[in-house]
Amino acid sequence: MLKQRVITALILLPIVLGAVFGLGRVPFAVIAGVFFVVGGWEWSGMMRGPGQGARLLWCLSLALLMVAVEICRPAWVLNALPLWWLLALVMVLGYPGNARLWFRTPVMVVVGWLLLIPSWAAVVELQDHGALGLAGPWALLFILVWVWAADTGAYFAGRAFGRHKLAPLVSPGKTVEGLVGGALLALAVVALVYATGWLRATLPTLLIVALMTVLASVLGDLFESMVKRERGIKDSGSVLPGHGGMLDRIDSVTAALPVALAGLNWFSLPGGVL
Repeated sequence: MLKQRVITALILLPIVLGAVFGLGRVPFAVIAGVFFVVGGWEWSGMMRGPGQGARLLWCLSLALLMVAVEICRPAWVLNALPLWWLLALVMVLGYPGNARLWFRTPVMVVVGWLLLIPSWAAVVELQDHGALGLAGPWALLFILVWVWAADTGAYFAGRAFGRHKLAPLVSPGKTVEGLVGGALLALAVVALVYATGWLRATLPTLLIVALMTVLASVLGDLFESMVKRERGIKDSGSVLPGHGGMLDRIDSVTAALPVALAGLNWFSLPGGVL
């Protein structure tokens, strides 16, 4: 399993970095779109009922909506749609009692669009537009570092100090101590980068946006775990050997990136205003 994970990572890493740093907006949007549509295929498989044909139609609808968003670039997709994660938080907090309300195909169809379209649009916008005075690829990488730092901090803090379960009915392994440790490490990374003078932002506001992003990344992870638990599966798919499905790799990003970009816009941070 470890060997498979390493080989998959070594194959994907140059592809992802090459696309982020080497492609213009349109080709990057296409490459990123492929990853997200694969995630959409896995999401359609977590719905209850639809066959292969219906799943293909839903993925086609996802791709067409993504194209429409890229052509029209409505600001509300990046500034307002991320607020749907407040509803996702209610869903996670109310699980499993509320599963009968949302684990239905019509609801899952809409939730899949809300899950994937704003996050893909945020990735594309950040890679092209940049933020915080950083060029696009570096801005995207910087915000992803917040998420990776939070994951790393949560892992080690949870192992060392974890006592109180964060959401035992959704993801028994996550702890409150891990959440705090991950958030502190992510904020420390942001503060260290800020100290270099590379960023055009005020530190208190930037830390608020970073904290929002970290909390959203945890919620994204919990949300997918909740859906998989309700569906009775361990992984969203098997497209990435050793890693599971595409959604298993981008679950944190689906919430973190749109919330991060929306936060930059809400607080009018330099380089983040659309």
